[in-house]
Parts: sequence; structure tokens; C-alpha cells
Amino acid sequence: MRTEARFKWLPTPFRSLLLFSVWLLLNNSVSPGHLILGSILAIVIPLATNPFRTKQPLILHPGLALKHLFLVLYDIITANIQVALLILGPTKKLNPGFVKVPLDLDQAMPITILASTVSLTPGTVSAEVYPWKETLKEGEEPEQRYLLIHVLNLKDEQELINTIKQRYEAPLKEIFEC
Repeated sequence: MRTEARFKWLPTPFRSLLLFSVWLLLNNSVSPGHLILGSILAIVIPLATNPFRTKQPLILHPGLALKHLFLVLYDIITANIQVALLILGPTKKLNPGFVKVPLDLDQAMPITILASTVSLTPGTVSAEVYPWKETLKEGEEPEQRYLLIHVLNLKDEQELINTIKQRYEAPLKEIFEC
């Protein structure tokens, strides 16, 4: 798993591009002076702040990340329809519950993306990741990390766990190679 920047002089290229764009937009000018100053700031600020950043795994397969994004968008749309049908029907048919999904991921960024994906999909909400690294003693590794999820209508717990692991966690492991 890679966490080092690809270019030493440009550790966060997207952040540099964002800084450059915001500089030009704030000044409402593309004069040579603003282009030069914006470029200098877009390189110097990320270099100066890079030592303070928490190292996260890099997206090593952007094509897979884009494919995963479209899958999540599709799931959000279909889940919206399913939840609308559930809440418009009789509420006695709802079976809410909590499910502990064991995680194979161990980096904060992929776990956060997984938890956010689950929360973005209507009918499910990520409640907690435990144990979190900050709750462990120094040098201690958890036996198993879980994502606690609240589900609006829980039919089959094991099927839900398998779906989350195969549909969301496995692609994230592949995207970040972790």
C-alpha cells in the first residue's frame, strides 16, 4: 500500500489545482501576475503543510474508483425507491436492527469511505467503527474491527454483511491495495 506522494515537489496535486483555481476565482483575473502568484502558492502551501498531514493510502486504481462511484450512485437511487416504498407502506412490516459488519480494512480513509457509503445509501446508517485506533493502547492491534450499522428493514443479517463486504469493501480494498 502506497502512502507516499508520487511527486516530491507536488505532494497533493488535486489540492494544488484547487488552490490555484480558488486564487484565480477570488481575484477574478487571469493576468500573468495572478497566474504566477497562484502557481507559487499552489506549490508552496501544500509543501509547507505536508509534514502535518496524516499519511493515507493513495488511490492506486482511479478507474476502479470511478466505477465504484457509479455503483454507489446507482445503489443510492435504487435504495431511495425501496425506502420510499417501505415508509409509504404499513410500518408494522419494518424490522429495524443493528448489524456488526467485520472489517478487513485497516486504514482510516478506506474505512471512512465505506462508512460514508453505507450512510449515503438510504435505509442504512453507519453508527460506529470499533475498536478505533485511538481507543487502543499504543502498539496494540484489535483482534477484529467492526462497522456497526443500523438498518431500517433487516431481513437477513448474513446477506447484508455479505453484500456490504462484496459490493463496497472488496472494491475499496482493491482501489487502495490494502
